[in-house]
Amino acid sequence: MTPPFIDAHVRLDTHPTHPSAVIATLTGAQAHIPHVGLEAADWHVVAKNTLLLARIDHEEPYWAEDAARELIAAGIAVEITPRLREAIDEEWTWADYPMPWCTRTEIREVSAEAQKIYDDIRHGHLLIHAHAQDGHTTVAVGTYLNTGKSVYLHGENHLRQVADTFDSPAQALVSFERLHGDTMRPGPAPMTDTERAAGEARTSLITPPAEPEPPSPEPETVPAYAADTGDHDALLDEFLNTHGEWSKWRTWSDDTTHAIHESQTLRIEHIHEAPAHETAWVVAAYETPVSDRMWHLTTTGATPAPVLQELLDHLADGDGWDTAVGGDLDEKSVTAATRPLVEAGWKHGIDGRWMRWTNLSEDAGVHFDAFAAQKPSSSLATWTIWAGPSVHQPTWALHASPHAPASIIASLATELAHGTGTRRPLHPGARRQPPQRTTTLPAAAPTGPRLPAGRLH
Repeated sequence: MTPPFIDAHVRLDTHPTHPSAVIATLTGAQAHIPHVGLEAADWHVVAKNTLLLARIDHEEPYWAEDAARELIAAGIAVEITPRLREAIDEEWTWADYPMPWCTRTEIREVSAEAQKIYDDIRHGHLLIHAHAQDGHTTVAVGTYLNTGKSVYLHGENHLRQVADTFDSPAQALVSFERLHGDTMRPGPAPMTDTERAAGEARTSLITPPAEPEPPSPEPETVPAYAADTGDHDALLDEFLNTHGEWSKWRTWSDDTTHAIHESQTLRIEHIHEAPAHETAWVVAAYETPVSDRMWHLTTTGATPAPVLQELLDHLADGDGWDTAVGGDLDEKSVTAATRPLVEAGWKHGIDGRWMRWTNLSEDAGVHFDAFAAQKPSSSLATWTIWAGPSVHQPTWALHASPHAPASIIASLATELAHGTGTRRPLHPGARRQPPQRTTTLPAAAPTGPRLPAGRLH
């Protein structure tokens, strides 16, 4: 049977500033008909004939498509914009989802129940009496005003569930205080970031006007150690595209990419979007694909592009990264590794177990820990390459374990001493932000037993 024609048109599009939220714009003489249906399905009215769907599980595109099917079945014309269609068709999963056995449909069912609890609280149907911290999550106790049933809630956002029910508020509060008396607080818990974002989406559809940006200054040429970070992801992609002996393997969460040499004895791990001061790259070498690690090095997210490029180029040079298991790091190899710095006039000093090479401006250096070099199983780094305000507060740092090939250190030292890169000056009046975490020497480098293939630490 052909559905009746209704003089209404619904245009569904994504929110301009909240990526997962969906906007419905209604037109036509009978626009009130889809308006009633959408509002009943928990779409929020933000303006005349404009409704918005903002959820805490980021499943708005899915439910928008579900609403579109119902409207079309009722004889209402529906338009889905290309960018919303792209969001609807996108395949994605929750990273580190605590119930990995659930199918995608079952995950949506769990999220839908959590959304209903959130909406009941937001609309005043569920009164929260108290909340508390239970480990790393939030628990709460409340009562449904229409039924008088009290509930014990566990979790936050899309994982919040009804974990228990009670016949009365008094019974529920006594039980809650017995379990969580130490951390119990009156009323609902503070909004989570997800809840706050959903609330902001419902209160405004206006894209803030972009302030005109001042003209970008031309990049300046600087020493490699002071260059801009560049695009680390693009550097890795170019490396893999250029060197066919390396293969790419990405983790299921898309947070990390592994590059593995065809010999299975050298592996690179890149952690995407790692903070500037935290480890973003791990390189590990093995004698055989099933042996323990021979050596490894790490470098932080703010490592300049020229330095990282030099490291990748060296790793691509055949067996230039190889070294003998258990080989001693003697004075000869240390001298060979640091010769480029000495030849460039860097200052050399010895302080107890430390050997240090520092440039004249003292904003870059290389440290060698003689004690750590003799302790292969120690968590201390044998080599530390750094640049920034000081060695104790570096802008970026690279750490290498004992048995790291002297040739790699020498290549990096050459880049520090003679290499250049570009850095885009800050706009007038702006200041560079200092590192957000202070590190001290000796720096810790990742160690420990080797995990299965594809894992570096």
